[in-house]
Amino acid sequence: MNSSEEIAVSARSAGRSALRMGPAELVQAAAMARRFYLEGKSKIQIAEEFGVSRFKVARVLETALERDLVRIEIRVPAELDAERSDALRAHYGLRHAVVVESPAEGADESPDPENLGEVAADLLGELVDEGDVLGLAWGRSTIHMAAALDRLPPCTVVQLTGVYDAGTAERGSVEAVRRAAQVSGGEAHPIYAPMLLPDPATAAALRHQTGIARAFEYFDKVTVACVSIGSWEPGISTVHDMLSDEERAHYASLGVAAEMSAHLFDTHGRRVGRDLGERCITVEADRLRRIPEVVAIAGGPRKAEAIAAVLRSGLVTSLVTDTAAADLLLAASPNPRPALERADPDDQGIASGR
Repeated sequence: MNSSEEIAVSARSAGRSALRMGPAELVQAAAMARRFYLEGKSKIQIAEEFGVSRFKVARVLETALERDLVRIEIRVPAELDAERSDALRAHYGLRHAVVVESPAEGADESPDPENLGEVAADLLGELVDEGDVLGLAWGRSTIHMAAALDRLPPCTVVQLTGVYDAGTAERGSVEAVRRAAQVSGGEAHPIYAPMLLPDPATAAALRHQTGIARAFEYFDKVTVACVSIGSWEPGISTVHDMLSDEERAHYASLGVAAEMSAHLFDTHGRRVGRDLGERCITVEADRLRRIPEVVAIAGGPRKAEAIAAVLRSGLVTSLVTDTAAADLLLAASPNPRPALERADPDDQGIASGR
C-alpha cells in the first residue's frame, strides 16, 4: 500500500557530464550518495566520515543529481495511480485520495470494483491506531473491504447502519463487523436490524432495543469510519432498491443525486429527503461529520456524479476510487470548500427539501 522508493546510485564514466569529473571525484560522490540515500546517514555524519564540511557534502550530493550519478525512482504498486491520487486530493481538499486502475473490462458497467475494497483494507491498516473505534456502514464496497482485511491494530468495531435485508445479515454488514473485529482482536458491536423500516415509529422503537442502543452509544466514539456511496439508480444504491416506485419518484423530484448510509444528497452536497432518515437505522449525518476520519469507497463512471455530491457534503475526509471515476471527478468543478473543513452546505442559507 505504501509508496516504495528505489534509489539507484552509480558512478559511471560514460556520459558527457560525468566525464567532467575525475575518477576520485566520481568514487567519492557515489560513496557519499550511497551513505545519504541508501543508508540514511545525515550530511553531518558523512562529513565527519570523509573529513570535509557538511556544505561540501551538500554540494557533492547536488552535483551527483545534476550529473545523473544518482537516479531516484519513486515507484508505487502498478494498480495505484499516484498522479491522479494527488490531483484528486487537491481538487476536493481531501486528506487522502487513493486511485486504483479500473478493470480492463466492464469498467462502465461494474460499480465499485472489488480491488477498491482490497486497497481500502490496506488504507485502514494505516489509519486505524490501537484503541480506536472503527465504524462500518453497509455497502458492497465495505463488505469487500472487510473480507480483504489482514491487519488491524486492536480496536473496537461498530456497525453504523442496519442491513439491506435482515435475512442476509451473515453475508452483509454484520459479517463485515465480525470480520474486522476478528482481525483486530477487538470487540464487535453489530446491528441486527434492517436499514429501512416501514415508518418512523417502528424505527424509533428498534433504536431503543438493547443491542441496537448499545451500538448507537458508540457512534460518538468512532474515530475512523468506512462508508459506501450510491447513485440514485437501480442496482447502484441499495436504498433506492428498497423503496417503492412512488417513493423513488418522490425523492428524485427533490433532486437527489447520491445516497450514503441512507442520507440523500443533491449535486451540491446538500441533504434532501430528510424524512427518509426517520425511517432508517443509521448513523446521523451530524455524528458522521464529527468523526475525525471518514473514508468513502466508491468507483466506476456511473457513480462519479454521486461521489462528487458526497464530497461536497463535508461528511467525507478521504476517498478510495478508480481511474474511471477519478477522471470524471477531476473534470468536474472543484469542491467550493475543502472537504477537510467538514462544512455543511445546508448552513450556507440554502434550505433542503423534504
